[in-house]
Amino acid sequence: MQKQSANICSTMGRSEELSEFQRGTVVGCYLCKKSVREISAMLNLPRSTVSAVILKWKRGGITTALPRSGRPHKLKEEDRQVLERVALEKCLPSIKALTAEFQSASGASVSSTTVRRELHEMGFRGRVSSYGKPKGVPKVAKKQVDVSRLDLRIGRVVTAQQIPDTDGLFVEQIDVGEAFPRMVVSELSQHVPVEQMQNRMVVLLCNERPVETRGIVNQAMLMCASSQDKLEILDPPNGAIPGDRVTFQGFPGEPDKELNPKQKVWEQVQPDLRTDGQCVATYKGAAFEVAGKGVCKAQTMSDCEIK
Repeated sequence: MQKQSANICSTMGRSEELSEFQRGTVVGCYLCKKSVREISAMLNLPRSTVSAVILKWKRGGITTALPRSGRPHKLKEEDRQVLERVALEKCLPSIKALTAEFQSASGASVSSTTVRRELHEMGFRGRVSSYGKPKGVPKVAKKQVDVSRLDLRIGRVVTAQQIPDTDGLFVEQIDVGEAFPRMVVSELSQHVPVEQMQNRMVVLLCNERPVETRGIVNQAMLMCASSQDKLEILDPPNGAIPGDRVTFQGFPGEPDKELNPKQKVWEQVQPDLRTDGQCVATYKGAAFEVAGKGVCKAQTMSDCEIK
């Protein structure tokens, strides 16, 4: 191997860019358990060059040529090895923080510009905070935006009354199977007589962020079929009880604890909430269903949006 390496390296100039074959030789020596020092001596190459080739191969599985600035290195070889270790082992937020950590570990006094240039020559690219992260690890997927993120539950209206000095607002106390009823403000008085609200079973969106309406903290939203001139409260199936979850076939995810207004989950889901031709409440064709008890429906309104 020693003799063969000498022949190979007879064509390698220190100042010349390595060929793909030469880089492959460096990686081959590394895979044969040779150290950077040994490979450098065998192939008559600077240790920094050997380290850069091996690092490029370890990080990306490739041996393509790395850009070179042509400038002399301001760091000693041992300092470059410390810098490489710090970059790989520390997840630091910026080049300034990495420079400070490197100076503390090596005792070298260099600028952030020099550290950045040295890192680039070693094959480091992109954000400093990602240097130490292993390649090939899939990113955690963002939670998909669909109806499963809505906490829809069956409730029973305990009391309902019109809010004084308002045009159309009811305030209801609704039992959703919790220790105390939830306070809900709904714009219903023009569509539903207050006496029809008492003891009525309803469908509620329970994970909207609470907001104050007319001095009342609104803790949920009543689900209704709606058109320009008409509104009907959705009816749960017979046998449903307060606290029963509404689920959707084909959308098995768990609801958010609380919907983040910045993510606009409700705004993205709502356009696909509609009653079908049989007045069944659906999301993209999947019915509002209470397991083992049936589906939620409007009384007469078909092919209408739900909100």
